Amino acid sequence: MGRWRTAGSALLRVIVVWVVSTLTMMLLAGVLPAFKLTSDNGDSITRVALTAGWGAGAFGLLGALVWPLVVRAFLLVPALVLGLLVFFLNGSLLLLALRLIPTGRGAADPETAVIVAAVMSAVASATSTALAVRDDDAYRRRLSRLALRRRRRRGAGPVPTPPGIVFIQLDGVGERVLRDAVGQGLMPTVGAWLADTHRLTPWRTDWSSQTGASQLGILHGTTFDVPAFRWYEKESGEVMVSNRPASAVELQRRAVERTGDGGLLTLDGASRGNLFSGGADQVALVLTAAARRGPRNRSRAGYFAYFSDPANAVRTAGSFVAEVGREIVQSTRARLRKQSPRIGRGGLYPLIRAFATVVERDVVVAAVMGDMLAGRTAVYADLVAYDEVAHHSGPHGRDTAQVLKRLDRSLALIADAAEHAPRDYRVVLLSDHGQSPGETFESAFGLSLKDLVRAGCGLPVPRRARRTRSGAEARYAVRVALHRPVDESPAETRCARTEPFRHGATEGEPGQEEAGRDSRADPVVLASGNLGLVSFPDIEGRATREHIDRRHPALLTTLAGHPGIGFLLVRSEEHGAVVLGRDGIEVPVAELADEQGPLKGFGRGAADAVRRTDTFPHTADIMVNSMYDPATGQVHAFEEQIGSHGGLGGEQSHAFLLSPHTLSRPVTHAGELVGAEQVHSVLRRWLREGQGPQIPLVTDVATLMEDSPPTGQAEGSFPVSGHAVQDKTN
Repeated sequence: MGRWRTAGSALLRVIVVWVVSTLTMMLLAGVLPAFKLTSDNGDSITRVALTAGWGAGAFGLLGALVWPLVVRAFLLVPALVLGLLVFFLNGSLLLLALRLIPTGRGAADPETAVIVAAVMSAVASATSTALAVRDDDAYRRRLSRLALRRRRRRGAGPVPTPPGIVFIQLDGVGERVLRDAVGQGLMPTVGAWLADTHRLTPWRTDWSSQTGASQLGILHGTTFDVPAFRWYEKESGEVMVSNRPASAVELQRRAVERTGDGGLLTLDGASRGNLFSGGADQVALVLTAAARRGPRNRSRAGYFAYFSDPANAVRTAGSFVAEVGREIVQSTRARLRKQSPRIGRGGLYPLIRAFATVVERDVVVAAVMGDMLAGRTAVYADLVAYDEVAHHSGPHGRDTAQVLKRLDRSLALIADAAEHAPRDYRVVLLSDHGQSPGETFESAFGLSLKDLVRAGCGLPVPRRARRTRSGAEARYAVRVALHRPVDESPAETRCARTEPFRHGATEGEPGQEEAGRDSRADPVVLASGNLGLVSFPDIEGRATREHIDRRHPALLTTLAGHPGIGFLLVRSEEHGAVVLGRDGIEVPVAELADEQGPLKGFGRGAADAVRRTDTFPHTADIMVNSMYDPATGQVHAFEEQIGSHGGLGGEQSHAFLLSPHTLSRPVTHAGELVGAEQVHSVLRRWLREGQGPQIPLVTDVATLMEDSPPTGQAEGSFPVSGHAVQDKTN
């Protein structure tokens, strides 16, 4: 009897949705002139209703049968393009449905078909959702059956009774931002957790306070030799960029090789929206999996699972368009109000923001809910919305407040799914870093870090940079160091490239021909938030301070003395690694202390963070950290970001870990959590507490990384041959 009652309820819901869709189609036919359901001579209301019923039924069937096949065919299209095609694909299905009406009375032009299809899908979705909400028991039974079917298809037995864990990473949300959002009522779901079921634990990042290092450490247990978001490797002549597929694959390979285990999610795990897989077999929107070739690439499966439902597709596409409009309005308002600091937000950025804050969020949240319904043991997902908006709008303000509100609603959906899952779940919320506000280095001083480095080397710089105070001072320092007249000369720019090398030859590099000096590569200058990296490609190994001084005698003085720069890390032949600051301050790394010398104001743990980075094989010849003002919390990013992270200084170094009371404390009352590697250890401990997955050792690294391409230019890392590179995607 129960089975017949359930079938009857399902049939009733289908009929109600069909009737509502029919009425919607009739209403649209009366409102839109280009949409017709009648013959040229007109029809009775009964005939119109019959035609609308045929059309609504055909559109619903096509949506259920044809739409998943269309989406699967378009999975080869980039995800951003797929999101934009949703409207047009749905409109095409409506035109096909109108052609299937036996009376032949349905007609619409393509533009109107897109509108009609979008409205009908939205109405059908809302109606179906409302009916499901009114029947909670039926909804729970359907979710349980769905979860059981999924596990059977995977060849698994009954769902294990120990609780699973869902790790949700709020990318870029620092501890202070989370506390403020809860205090202001922006995140009621998180506030309820804090008040009742969860504890908040702050943790401090390494010097490289960015997703590439933090997430690699959290998922794979090591951040070794990740000095920044992007860095130059001399032996290969390539720039490693954490969010490029080939670089991410190589970083994961190195991590697995170093630690000897596959990652946090190796056993019955799922990785969603991350840079790295964590060893999970189930992946969606994971960068390392996106680089794979062949049938094992399942990263796009998350798109198919989500967009195979036309209602999901239309709803997300509508939100995408609304987010683009929201960004245009917000950027225009900031420009009209002359807000400061402010950066340009035109071009493709509104589309990029909408993808990160809508498409990726919706797909990742849906995938996490599916994982919970399937009863998987461990899930790790990254929601990047806040980080993307904060880079361009700043970490505090109205723009990011709206993003935090929507993220909280996503967390509420995940919490609701946990109630219907076939096993208990513990939800852990964490972040990978925070963000520090501040005017960009170029906006504050009129020239970029690359311009300043080139000026300090005596290399040509753009005219606008030469006219700035910083550029003029750097050029003056070069002329003094080279014993050149202080006055300007028309030939200065032409001679600037060779003069430093000529001086260097007299100071300890004799015997080189002038042609050899001219062919030396320019320095490679990279930026990762307020952390800058300067490398000399033609110097083997890590260049020493003495070598740099012989070649470019004014460079280190120019950089260390600049008001926008806090300190430099370089290696010395005499003292080992040293940190340089303003007013000639020089402290060996072994003698560094927090809140003293060049690290004064940078906070607790800064000295240890610098010492650790100094041990990395790929630490740049010159590591440059911007200034930090403890009074305002501001830094100067070396790229176009007014909310930045990547170096030391302020909120960017202070992440959080929000965990249920049912799990053991992350640290003792007197202890503190430092570095992503320690966070990884805590998460592994929690997985074991519930008799969860025991992470197996991986002795064959090649097996784990099977079908992953080697690092190469075709996959996104790119060679550098004597030119400065600055990739602003972070």
